[in-house]
Amino acid sequence: MSNSSTAQQGHPRGLMTLFFSEMWERFCYYGMRVLLTLYLVKSLMKGDSQASLMYGAYTALIYAAPVLGGKMADKYLGYRYAIMLGAVLMSIGEFMILGGNENFLLIGMGALIVGNGYFKANISTIVGKLYEDDDPRRDSGFTIFYIGINIGALLATTLVAYVGETYGFKYGFGLAGAGMLLGLLLFWTGRDNYKNAAGLDIKEAGMEYGGFKLGKETFTFRPLRVYQAISIGSLALIPLCYVLILKNTFQFNISGEAFTFPLMTVILLALFAYVAGSLIKAGIAEGPIWRDRMVALVIFMFINIIFWACFEQAGTSLTLFADRNVDREIFGWIMPASMTQFFNPFFIVLFGSIFSIMWVKLDQMGKNPSIPMKFSLGILQLGLGFLVTLIGLKFADDANMVPLLTLVFLYMLHTTGELFLSPIGLSMVTKLSPKNIAGTAMGGWFLSFAIANYAGGLIATLTGGHGHDVGEEGGTAVSGLQMYTEVFSTIGWVLVVFAVLIALCSKPLNKLMHGVK
Repeated sequence: MSNSSTAQQGHPRGLMTLFFSEMWERFCYYGMRVLLTLYLVKSLMKGDSQASLMYGAYTALIYAAPVLGGKMADKYLGYRYAIMLGAVLMSIGEFMILGGNENFLLIGMGALIVGNGYFKANISTIVGKLYEDDDPRRDSGFTIFYIGINIGALLATTLVAYVGETYGFKYGFGLAGAGMLLGLLLFWTGRDNYKNAAGLDIKEAGMEYGGFKLGKETFTFRPLRVYQAISIGSLALIPLCYVLILKNTFQFNISGEAFTFPLMTVILLALFAYVAGSLIKAGIAEGPIWRDRMVALVIFMFINIIFWACFEQAGTSLTLFADRNVDREIFGWIMPASMTQFFNPFFIVLFGSIFSIMWVKLDQMGKNPSIPMKFSLGILQLGLGFLVTLIGLKFADDANMVPLLTLVFLYMLHTTGELFLSPIGLSMVTKLSPKNIAGTAMGGWFLSFAIANYAGGLIATLTGGHGHDVGEEGGTAVSGLQMYTEVFSTIGWVLVVFAVLIALCSKPLNKLMHGVK
């Protein structure tokens, strides 16, 4: 790959095209995310626990889908076609929700899940392929790309949140869909800027005609090439997503006793085992160094799960906490509860460029922390953010409402923790992975987000605000505030201990990475 065309800032021109394309895709995703829990609770009249499980299942599937999307792009579709297919499906999904009932919502969520699977993993893979191996600008480039993600999130958590809660949820969802169409337009019109990245075109195997074997006979579908068959077949995954969101557990009776089968849990853990095994197997085939790097990647996937299971309380328990126990009045204006999620992307945009420069400067000084230490410091800050609620509790008013500053400082610490971990993780995957499985490895990385999001939904059902719906199970503002604070502070202390354990294990992890920084 040639880097002959570079921006004045020293990064490939294609980075800005991908920056804005991803920005609008994230506008679409976060536009859905910011309203979903409140829409389920307030419009569809779901209980807190059911809403949290549906939210967790949806966001889990959103991040599980890139496992398939990355693999299909690697083998058949190529990165450009996969991204465009994903953008179209996501736009359709947002507009389906405008139907206004639960069935349309679930169909739309299914289309968003499948579309995100094709879009998310592969656009991040292209960013990595803009840079040569061992290019010191790569971490900085991914941090810049991450700023684009969070500008989209910032716009969604302000514009979409305000429009959705002020004028009606359907208008918020429609605005998010329009953003995705704009992202698709930018990605296509700017295609010359990233044309030198490897793996963009539809693969040779994708251009073959589809078919199957029955015994010794091979039957070929002449009208359809493989990439076309995959595109049509992707639509069949939408009803499957519908069922998994609605029925993420399966109940049955044996001899009069009721049992609950954790369907989503089993599926996600089985996928994790399959992907981890596939990555390590591929590493073994490449030699001892790649084997060790794949083992390290799997360990980092587990650490990532812990971080995001706690971080993703933002869309569930923290939003309902804001709705019920946070004083959101600012000079007479009441901030919508969903809009409190805007603090995270706001701080990402505010601090992101500082971090981008900081990593380069620290590298030049020889003081850049190792990847394991960055993960440790990120989780430490996440834990400290949750512990801020203990301080906020001391300033609760007579109505058991804590100051808005509680969430401001909580999200600030969560954001700085995120900047130590998330963009670095994206860059790390592209450096640890053999080139021939780059998309699959990125899909595996996003699978760890899937498990984290579902685990986050399960954690949310265990908090007082979710397990004891106010008005339904006797909850009060007093008990709700106490329960939220107890759960959040417990999460905080557990994360602090976990951060210390990672720091203690940093040397063995660095050894497994064989020089990757």
